[in-house]
Amino acid sequence: MREIAERVLFADILEEKLRLGPLQAADMARGRAIALPDAPGRPRELRVRGDGVRVDFPGIHRLDDDRERGVMLHFLANHELLAAELMALVLLRFPDAPKEYRAGVYEAMREEQAHALMYVRRMRECGIAFGDLPVNDHFWRLIAPMETPLDFVTRLNLTFEQANLDFSKHYAGLFRQVGDTATAAVLEKIHLDEIGHVGHGLKWFRRWKERGESDWDGYRRCLHFPLTPARAKGLAPFNADSRRLAGLDDDFIRHLEVCQHSRGRTPVVHWFNPNAESHARAAMVGKPWQPDKTALALEFDLESLLLGCCHRDDAVLMRRAPTLDHLTRLKSAGYELPEILTVGSPAGRKLGGLRPWAWSPDAVEQLRPYANDISPQIDQPWREALPATWFSKEIGLRLEHALGPVPETGILAHDAEATLAAIDACLVTSQALLKAPMSYAGRGHLRINAESVPLKTRGWVANTLTSHGSVVVEPWLDRVLDFSALYEMKPSGEVSLVGLTRMENDAAGRFLGIRVSPKWGAMLDPDLAVFLFREARAMEIYQKKIPAKLRTLLAGYVGPLGVDAMVHRRLDGSLALKPVVELNVRLTMGRIAWEWMKRVPGSRGGYLRLLRRQAMSDAAIADLGAGPGIFLNDPITATTFLAYWEPEA
Repeated sequence: MREIAERVLFADILEEKLRLGPLQAADMARGRAIALPDAPGRPRELRVRGDGVRVDFPGIHRLDDDRERGVMLHFLANHELLAAELMALVLLRFPDAPKEYRAGVYEAMREEQAHALMYVRRMRECGIAFGDLPVNDHFWRLIAPMETPLDFVTRLNLTFEQANLDFSKHYAGLFRQVGDTATAAVLEKIHLDEIGHVGHGLKWFRRWKERGESDWDGYRRCLHFPLTPARAKGLAPFNADSRRLAGLDDDFIRHLEVCQHSRGRTPVVHWFNPNAESHARAAMVGKPWQPDKTALALEFDLESLLLGCCHRDDAVLMRRAPTLDHLTRLKSAGYELPEILTVGSPAGRKLGGLRPWAWSPDAVEQLRPYANDISPQIDQPWREALPATWFSKEIGLRLEHALGPVPETGILAHDAEATLAAIDACLVTSQALLKAPMSYAGRGHLRINAESVPLKTRGWVANTLTSHGSVVVEPWLDRVLDFSALYEMKPSGEVSLVGLTRMENDAAGRFLGIRVSPKWGAMLDPDLAVFLFREARAMEIYQKKIPAKLRTLLAGYVGPLGVDAMVHRRLDGSLALKPVVELNVRLTMGRIAWEWMKRVPGSRGGYLRLLRRQAMSDAAIADLGAGPGIFLNDPITATTFLAYWEPEA
């Protein structure tokens, strides 16, 4: 066995490397463990390339072309040869491994040699010789540095060979579709052998992993970056049946099916911190802020919403990983999932950027450990907290004044006398609306009419001035339409309009949900559409005027923005536009709804609702879950808030 392994690993003549040994080989003279060689022996034309050359998997758009098939077979033959060489390396590196294990590796090595031979013969028929194209050392670099046989079964058997269960089955079918039954037969034979290889690795993995540990938990623990569980899935439809034949249990299979990880693109890490304004206020006044139950529920219940805001190669950093059932529901509904990291995940991995809900002090500290993992050239690096005023309604007032204030523009009062004077001015013709500057989602508001108790008003004003430093006072308006404009600000300072949404608020202005559509006008009543597009010239404001002002107002910012606005009815019955109600220098629920809409090709839009868990019976929740929509967070683990997405019919 040792002599055969040495020939397979070190021979520099292809025929020698692929010459099969006997079905059974003696394993008496095992010898000492060898040192790790830099590379396997190869003929010159097949030497693995470790100089950064990319040897990408060829496309499948021309499988009916002989040369294209030959290129693909060349790529696959190198993988099979590397697998045989790595199995030979196991036999030479671990002479003290159990005899039964070594016998299984030897048998698998012979099968990998046979696979390579089949590919070589078939590619020759397609006009390609083995060595006509470059080959890389990807498998060797990731697997050869193994320190134990457990490393090997985890990396090769349970990762790369498991991925081949998807690939070989799927591509055998594709080749049959184009009439290439010879290549299909090769892939079908390899598929059956790979089931056995995965099963052999699984048997020994279970024997060597920690006692009491599930297969999935043990597998995740034993893999080390850059290998991840997602590498155990091929770039092909997920094949659960073959995994069951290999002996993998349903728990492992279900976890793997929803598991996602970047396959080359460095991931942007997203973080949900919806209490950004409260943290910014605490830093501004120098007093600690302790979240109440509702604030904590916002963080824990709704962080799954970010799963829809990511590229599939991105990652979401979460306080609590979603349940497997919830992830399965999302995947079954057609949503591609990003990688999921949990708080405490180690740094030290190359990242493509950081994108929290908002760059408030809490996000700065949470993401600080990842600061050095990001290249300085990346558009979304770690940064210090944004100015406190950017979390205040003051920034919206600045935008209003930069555009040219309308009669309904409020004022920012910094003391009780100025606040009360502004209230009196509003009460002459209307009611007054008071806002705590660093409140959000319609909270921290107080509506005042002429009959309001002065003592209550003075108490609210005094408390708000103490905790926020100022009060916004504006006339109460007869709301007809609430909407928001979504923007993205680039490193260049360019501000682009992403889209427009329609917000649903209650009578007090508190957020209930948001409607999105690729065509904003489709969500508007005809009279509102005429007013906004013709009379108010809304698109000129939101496409041109506001982006120009934001570029100056928020110099140095990179990331998402949202401008809330409204149409209201004046006392004379005419419609009027308040172009800026608030400016949010962060992600918004409108942007989240927009991103979920984009995840479904051809979507006509939808409605994202935030529901109170306590106000709904289990039966009502079950009815919604069985309807046309889907819960974007898990109703089982949510304590206070449910996020429900209902697509437009």
